[in-house]
Amino acid sequence: STGTGKTAAFLLPVLHQLAGKESAGLRVLVLTPTRELALQIDEQAMALGYHVRLSSVAIVGGMKMNPQEAAIRAGVEIIVATPGRLKDHMKQRQPYLDMSTVQFLILDEADRMFDMGFLPDVHFIESRLPKERQTLLFSATMPPKVRTLADSILRDPETVAVDPTKPAEGLEHCAFTVASNRKEALLGEILSYDRMVSVIVFVKRKSEADRLARTARRLSRREAASIHSGRSQQERIDALEDFRTGRCPVLIATDVAARGIDVSKVTHVVHFDVPRSSEDYIHRSGRTGRAGEDGEVITFVSPAEESEFASIEQAIGSSIRRATLRGFDTGLGGGGERSGGERGREGGGEGGGGRGRRRRR
Repeated sequence: STGTGKTAAFLLPVLHQLAGKESAGLRVLVLTPTRELALQIDEQAMALGYHVRLSSVAIVGGMKMNPQEAAIRAGVEIIVATPGRLKDHMKQRQPYLDMSTVQFLILDEADRMFDMGFLPDVHFIESRLPKERQTLLFSATMPPKVRTLADSILRDPETVAVDPTKPAEGLEHCAFTVASNRKEALLGEILSYDRMVSVIVFVKRKSEADRLARTARRLSRREAASIHSGRSQQERIDALEDFRTGRCPVLIATDVAARGIDVSKVTHVVHFDVPRSSEDYIHRSGRTGRAGEDGEVITFVSPAEESEFASIEQAIGSSIRRATLRGFDTGLGGGGERSGGERGREGGGEGGGGRGRRRRR
């Protein structure tokens, strides 16, 4: 399940095997699809590696190559990289990245690397590593394309599988049936409640993220930031840090933030649009309720998205509770709860989980 320590599960055994041995250059290579995940893994590698005198560096795009090159030349033992930027370093005219000493190759979020088109880069990198090494591949799903990759780079692998089709326990799920042109107003309404302390709102397209952040600030009178691939790396780092520290309680995000990003105490995840697949629903939802904590997941479902949402319910084997809020119900949801206004007068609820009070404006 998300938030249970997968990064430590592969870092700790690797560090244990390397601890106390004489430094022999680069020994661990971790490939991951997003800059945010690479920076997060690198942070943990540095924190854990410090105790056994092993160093780490993140090699990601959107940042200057010179400091990365300097770290490589200094003899770092662990590199955590996105495939594209690592390939850039490998193809420099004056070679300085020696990967002949790599003992461990770790591919994290392999299915996401496929979705983002990194397969050619992964094969390019893997082909230049020593044949004698240990390779670990982690993937939320195992479609044929990922199985083909595994078969091509793993030798007699041991397979460990857990059920990836269900969201983590401890999450409360609900869905609002709402017209597409009323979703922004509904978001502004629910963000105005006190219990929405730390909220990630997922959208499908980066073009929506900045606009929705401005709308959320205007309607809810709360600070909101956006994070997506169109922003500079420093802007993405700043937005995530503001969200992590609570300076900005609302983060509007694309799937850049759906995989692996670990921010504690996220109280709510909102799917502004119905996710494209049950896997996306599970990964996005997993940003709340980390490591056994409670969390709430809210999905906005327009009438045109009903069939997609039904497919997600079928895939996860659960019917998600419908909630309504006065002024936003299309009347097409069926089986929904009473409106938030009625519930609020009776028990202090506001349509979602019925917990907390609306903020005074």
